[in-house]
Amino acid sequence: MWMLIGIALGVGFTALVNMLNKRGISVRFYEWLIGITGLVLFLFTIQNFYTAFQEFYTKAAWMFLLVTGIPAVILLAISWQLVSRRVSNKA
Repeated sequence: MWMLIGIALGVGFTALVNMLNKRGISVRFYEWLIGITGLVLFLFTIQNFYTAFQEFYTKAAWMFLLVTGIPAVILLAISWQLVSRRVSNKA
């Protein structure tokens, strides 16, 4: 499972960098940092959610999804909004 996730992340990251270069969008280091932190937290959430369900701890799985999944989505949204607002202000 983790090998497939790693391959998907590698392909996705390469496609993202190529798309940004084609459109001439530069991404600041802190935007990358916030985005990568959100992605790692999201993957951590999915892994623990899946594992807790496999061990029949359904309440713990849902709580983990709530406690770490929402901040992960918020961090990813912040990163996306920082880039999109900076690009729209340039135009």
